[in-house]
Amino acid sequence: MKEITLLDLTFEPFISSEEIERTVIALAAQIDNDYRGRNPILLIVLNGAFIFAADLVRKINIPIRLDFIKISSYKGTASTGEMDEHFLWKSNLEGEHVVIVEDIVDTGHTLQYLKQKIGSQHPASVEVACLLKKPTAYQYHDILKYEGMSIEDKFVVGYGLDYNGLGRDLDAIYRLKES
Repeated sequence: MKEITLLDLTFEPFISSEEIERTVIALAAQIDNDYRGRNPILLIVLNGAFIFAADLVRKINIPIRLDFIKISSYKGTASTGEMDEHFLWKSNLEGEHVVIVEDIVDTGHTLQYLKQKIGSQHPASVEVACLLKKPTAYQYHDILKYEGMSIEDKFVVGYGLDYNGLGRDLDAIYRLKES
């Protein structure tokens, strides 16, 4: 892996595709174990989580259902704190076991917003599966049940994560290089 430049920023290698794959396999095994016989709905948060979700669902061995939501709170390299909903899931979540699939959790504002919105439909349970979490940026006290990797509070791209629409296609994760 070598440095890459996207628009005006340079990124350095951070997490290899092999490390990502090991993490996805471990998360899938946990979900398999915890939801055997319960057929959860995986609610995938677009756009960022689509690559992680695609790999995750192919590693899960129990019957699952998929649905999607498109919501964002980022502009450039920072969270705006404001939710921009583009579309919501179609599934009826009442009495269902729901796993929100997120690429990265930093402040947790988007996740809390989603949990409240989902909770209003009275699901049997709601958990979160995220590839990355920034513990020092996270502003809530709840525990994320399926947390892949903890990372420092730095801006990252690759494996679905982008910088102004670029970098999602990278098979590894890169962090913003300090100047």
